[in-house]
Amino acid sequence: MEETTYSRIISGCMNWGIWDKKFSSRQIIDMLEYALEIGITTFDHADIYGGYTTENDFGKAFAESKIARERIQLITKCGIQMHSEVRPNVIKHYEYSAAYIISSVERSLQNLRTDYIDMLLLHRPSPLMNPEIIAEAITRLRNDGKIRDFGVSNFTPSQIAMLEKAIPVASNQIEFSLTANDAMNNGCLDDSITHDRMMMSWSPLGSFFKEKAERALRIQKVMQKMKEKYRATEDQLLLAWVLKHPSKIHPVVGTTTKSRLKNAIAAQQIAMELTDWYILLEASRGHEVA
Repeated sequence: MEETTYSRIISGCMNWGIWDKKFSSRQIIDMLEYALEIGITTFDHADIYGGYTTENDFGKAFAESKIARERIQLITKCGIQMHSEVRPNVIKHYEYSAAYIISSVERSLQNLRTDYIDMLLLHRPSPLMNPEIIAEAITRLRNDGKIRDFGVSNFTPSQIAMLEKAIPVASNQIEFSLTANDAMNNGCLDDSITHDRMMMSWSPLGSFFKEKAERALRIQKVMQKMKEKYRATEDQLLLAWVLKHPSKIHPVVGTTTKSRLKNAIAAQQIAMELTDWYILLEASRGHEVA
């Protein structure tokens, strides 16, 4: 089997369903077709999105679209058990028994109207996860052709190392942005380079557009000249800052706006200078580096 290639910019689908935009099938098809047109081929899901409903909304539209399955890559996650109308759990928790992982993937396959998942991620680490049991489930799913790649989300390097006692981990999806950059110091990005692990960042624009605090104003101030210098928008500069890191991060862009998707693609062409990268980091942290 050939190695799967994922687009550098990944379209995050969390907000496509009832948690936000409530896209119709026609709107989902429109977004899919536009993403493919501009070069985004990878779509990020989780079973819990939309209270366990968004995968099904996407899959219904995807089946109607007649887009060939081999043109796209589907990422999804499992493991979080949350309360919803679909699944009335008594308490939010994580479950990684072999039976649960396998049944969760089978539900995702059915919802997404596909025969295989390109990459399955464990959504968040559980204190009770057992590497051998997880490996048993992943091996069976791979042997049955139901998943191709296996990774994790929001895991620390030591948690990944524990899993790799039993099974290789191809990727980690973490929060990383100019305003949430702890991954540069807690070993997550070092781990991705050391082990040639695909690194993805959720919320790659961070809190810049959500907060009006002093930090956002500092960043906005230093961006003024950069917008002219690079002929770029603020969201493009934020993505260019993330893309410059040598771990070759794949930003998971959660926008539901076509213009923002197009901006994300164009951000890949920005060759941000070293000093500008540090100017933005200093503005985010409020002090110069040590």
